[in-house]
Amino acid sequence: MAKPVIMTVDDDPEVLRAISRDLQKEYGDKFRVLRADSGVAALAALEQVKLRNQSVALFLVDRKPHK
Repeated sequence: MAKPVIMTVDDDPEVLRAISRDLQKEYGDKFRVLRADSGVAALAALEQVKLRNQSVALFLVDRKPHK
């Protein structure tokens, strides 16, 4: 059975790499860590997850404050 997915989304490439690296190091044995640099990219990746009949355990998403 495939590992559940942790999806992380951030538009800052350095932050995204760091978060993905830390998640992979800590949880990579139990979860598949995916990253996306935008909401559009995350939705496209989730379509693939759905097509593979995999589950998503967690979304870790950067949120921009309202101005």
